[in-house]
Amino acid sequence: MCFAAKGANGATHPSTGRRPVKKRRYQQETGFLPHPQPVILNHQLNHKTMHIISEPSILYFGTPVVLIGTKNENGTDNLAPMSSIFWLGWRCIIGLAAASKTTQNLMRNRQCVLNLPSVNEVAAVNRLAKTTGSNPVPEGKLLKGYRYEQDKFAAAGLTKTDAETVDAPRAVECPVQMEAVVEAVHGLAEGDADMRGKIVTFELRIQRVHIEELILMDGQANRVDPDKWKPLIMSFQEFYTLGDKVHSSTLGEIPERLYNTMDRERAIKAYEVSEA
Repeated sequence: MCFAAKGANGATHPSTGRRPVKKRRYQQETGFLPHPQPVILNHQLNHKTMHIISEPSILYFGTPVVLIGTKNENGTDNLAPMSSIFWLGWRCIIGLAAASKTTQNLMRNRQCVLNLPSVNEVAAVNRLAKTTGSNPVPEGKLLKGYRYEQDKFAAAGLTKTDAETVDAPRAVECPVQMEAVVEAVHGLAEGDADMRGKIVTFELRIQRVHIEELILMDGQANRVDPDKWKPLIMSFQEFYTLGDKVHSSTLGEIPERLYNTMDRERAIKAYEVSEA
């Protein structure tokens, strides 16, 4: 708390109207220290002035960037950057424009690879910005300056390799590569005639995860070290990453194994069978 300064040269105190008494004399006469007068700051007088009504055109407060690898109908590979994604166990939800090439590919073959770039791949990701695998380019993307790009891997300067459980490409340079299949498809804003059919959400189930050893905890093949992993984050169309840990976590006391799911168990068994 901030406190007001005492008056000087016998002047009266601005908030009490009384002449100031020095601390030591006051203590000698009363046995108590004087109670300081708090300064009332503007934001304490009206805390509502700290917030205003705001209508940003986008609400991208920060999510990880993903390069989604899919197969085109002619057998070529597509690679598309996006950041509308969140995870629940070994499943995730992604949101894509209905007219995008990735959406068309997922609808057709229901398989993909979620390649997670780190800060080291930011230039490659940026080279894919405003490119599309759709030809002709959808009108909405034309207005934003998008262009058709046939070979996304070459355009980004990334190396492709085959996935093991799905027919989709992995990006070798990305520290995390997750092979996934489509479990469900949902339209967004189905109740809004103006927005219906423009955005599609996919529920994906992860089947296999490839992780670069450098971001794993020492001696633990199944645990990512958050102090080593620096994901690429998209926040309001700009690139960022995570900083240092700011506070100890009570949830961090819970062993990760207690979050194990049947999806992970099935993936482990499938891998063991493939290696037998």
